[in-house]
Amino acid sequence: MTEQQMPSDEAIMRSLNANPQIKSRIAALLAVIEDAADDLKEADAAEMRLIEEMRRMGQEAMQAWANRQNEITEQEVRQVGQVHRHG
Repeated sequence: MTEQQMPSDEAIMRSLNANPQIKSRIAALLAVIEDAADDLKEADAAEMRLIEEMRRMGQEAMQAWANRQNEITEQEVRQVGQVHRHG
């Protein structure tokens, strides 16, 4: 993605606020980068922590994507009026 294609800071914040689980994971990544807990003295430890945070963020991002796809599908079906929800 080029700099011209980058969304604005405001657009990024809107997206993060709409996806609090991803926002939380980004904060966790930044905490590792900044060594907020002051416990990462070796590159291997930092790398392992970053890998774990990235893995969690990937899982949460996929869940958020799946939830969004489900919402879109439900809206499309309701617009067509072919499905009736039961209790």
